[in-house]
Amino acid sequence: MEFGSYDKAERRARMAYELYEDGKMKLALSELEAALDINPSNGSWHFNKALTLDAINEFDDAIREFELALQFNPDDVEILNSLAVDYTRTGLYDLAIETFEHIEQLDPEFEPSYCNRIIAYTEMGKHDLAEQMFYLAQQIKPDCALCYYNIGNSLFARREYKKAIGCWLRTADLEPSHPQINYRIAQAYWSDADLERGRDYFLAELRMNPGDIDVILDFGLFLLELADIESAKEKFNRILELDPDFAPAMFYLGEVAFEKGDYDRAVELFDQALQTDDTLAGPFFRLAQHALMIGQHQQARAYLASELRLEPEAAETLVSMGSMFLATGDMNYATHCLLRALDIDNAAADAYYYLAAISAIQGMLDDAARFFSHCLDINSEHIAALRDSASVYLSMGRLADAAERIDKALALAGKDSHLQAISRAIRLAQFRQRTADFVRRLQPRFIETAASGISRLYSRIRRRA
Repeated sequence: MEFGSYDKAERRARMAYELYEDGKMKLALSELEAALDINPSNGSWHFNKALTLDAINEFDDAIREFELALQFNPDDVEILNSLAVDYTRTGLYDLAIETFEHIEQLDPEFEPSYCNRIIAYTEMGKHDLAEQMFYLAQQIKPDCALCYYNIGNSLFARREYKKAIGCWLRTADLEPSHPQINYRIAQAYWSDADLERGRDYFLAELRMNPGDIDVILDFGLFLLELADIESAKEKFNRILELDPDFAPAMFYLGEVAFEKGDYDRAVELFDQALQTDDTLAGPFFRLAQHALMIGQHQQARAYLASELRLEPEAAETLVSMGSMFLATGDMNYATHCLLRALDIDNAAADAYYYLAAISAIQGMLDDAARFFSHCLDINSEHIAALRDSASVYLSMGRLADAAERIDKALALAGKDSHLQAISRAIRLAQFRQRTADFVRRLQPRFIETAASGISRLYSRIRRRA
């Protein structure tokens, strides 16, 4: 290559570095691509391009560049470590672990290969191995802030919130500027029901990063849980000042209006959120609820179908959707939602309850009785299941079972007119059954007595003749 071309490529690579340092990632990427067009055999530039792609979250493209960089420096542990981290980010866990283990063979003292492996094992759910990596890293670098942060994530995932807080406080001591560290501590205190300290750390994070939309949104949800509605609204409105098209803020402002009974405003906000992002979970669900409230069953069904296409993953949401589909008369969609809910959480008592209700409506009483029993195995005080299973048993003629269920429902609910009506129907059926049994027991004896009397009368008539 001519010296002029080489010099030009070097200048562009240096410019890319300066732009990267200034946070101008797109421009840095453009300069690096220009340098690599001139000299595609520079492994360092491929590595820098990969780091720049990482900075804009283009992880798949970054992986390709790291792999190209390795062709020129196959045993470079820095490149291998960065590649393994991106394998983790993209869910390629087996490749990530394989790469980290290769680094360990090349340089057993390279601490990041253990530190970053904590993340991979945490995301794989292998928390024992995550802890093992933490202790190995500690032997090399006992004051690694990132190690404490990563193992804190593992502890948080296991709901060991106090231990997670301890690790993240250590991270904050070692590296006060660690990204979102106060936010993570706030989340852990929130999860551990220490709301006062949770608020303190949310505020500490926002003092450091007042424009962090993720933190503001979560703080708004935290305030909603505290029933501090006006402060929560202020946070959501603040987000819209920073980003007028941020659909989740519109949605949660709609939630506030919905809870206050301002349905027109709520519907307006839900519609605005969907116009901005029609893949956002929640607005279709709420619009379906509102449509049911005003008797628009067909519109409710359409909203629910749209929400279902977003593939909700919360069992509670799917159960609610199943109950709403049931209210619209769509048994197939209702059953689909309830079965999906049970795939996620097989202890969702209400899912079994609504499946039982569907079976009862369709006349499949044995199935209904079985689903009600599953529901009551999970929640023995589920009054609706006790009540409706009593009705099903009454229809099946299983009166003892019906009486047992309704008596328990009455004991739990007290004087409920509906329950008392079912109880009277069961008692009447039991009375009729006892009467019928009594008559049946009498019949053979009556026939035998009557036959004997007729025989004696006939004998007397013959003697007189």
